[in-house]
Amino acid sequence: MDQRAVAPEGRATLALLIGLLLMLAGCASPSTERATRDAAQAARSGGWVVVQRGDTLGELAREAGVPLERLQRFNPGVDARRLAVGQRLLMPTHRERAPSGGPYRYQVRPGDTYSSIARRFKTRASRLQAANPGVTPTRLAVGQLISVPLGGSPSASPRRSVADGASRPTSRPSPSANRPDPGDLPASSRRWPWPLEDYRVVRAYGTDSRGTLQPMLLATQAGARARAVADGDVRFAGSMRQLGQVVIVHHPDNLQSVYALCERLLVADGSAVTRGTPLCEVGYSNATQRHDLLFDLRHGGKPVDPRRVLR
Repeated sequence: MDQRAVAPEGRATLALLIGLLLMLAGCASPSTERATRDAAQAARSGGWVVVQRGDTLGELAREAGVPLERLQRFNPGVDARRLAVGQRLLMPTHRERAPSGGPYRYQVRPGDTYSSIARRFKTRASRLQAANPGVTPTRLAVGQLISVPLGGSPSASPRRSVADGASRPTSRPSPSANRPDPGDLPASSRRWPWPLEDYRVVRAYGTDSRGTLQPMLLATQAGARARAVADGDVRFAGSMRQLGQVVIVHHPDNLQSVYALCERLLVADGSAVTRGTPLCEVGYSNATQRHDLLFDLRHGGKPVDPRRVLR
């Protein structure tokens, strides 16, 4: 087996990619329950639907008569831009709910256990048990509705706002969380240009309602190209699950910039780029019905709010 050592800069790039995936991705083990090709039928039973050629998540949601957001939240880890023929999607029923902050209202399916449901929605079986007093975990009934608190939710009780005295959840740690603090941003990271000429910030850098740190998301027009925000070297240019085509550029002073959800790469690994060099064409998201670019900045591997650097 090849046991060649990985260079320090390679390890840094790998850790950065893993950190991004932990911020964005959730995965669940597919059920062995039989799937159908009829989205409406799957929605009636709460079963699985098989993706066919030309299907999009939006079309399947319309076919089933369920909100797109609910379909997305019942399939964490599914990349709406990369649906594959034969892929299985769990179709929520009209009795189920999936509010952004949780808790979800979930209908028990054949073979479900608290452990399998918890794995799917990135929470813990103990949270499910606490959120469903009076329900015996070993006697779940198919069709039964239970409450599923999300990862950061301690119980099924309604969320309170910060004004009501509730504390904000903390962010899930990532591989970069244990890195030494690289200190203040260097003087070189001042007034960098934005990666797009025409853009709209649709998600600012920061934690979401579950306390998970999310990178900045920029909406743009068809045909837009993401450009390097500073001189540097391309340390990764390729495809990644959940993130589409990705470009990572390393800059002087231990800085990195990340451009993800791209449709087509315009640079290769090892390329030297200057400020303004086109890196990739921004892809279209069927989920958001927009052309979106995920943009992330790092200093010493730790996430940085791009608004501290971009002019």
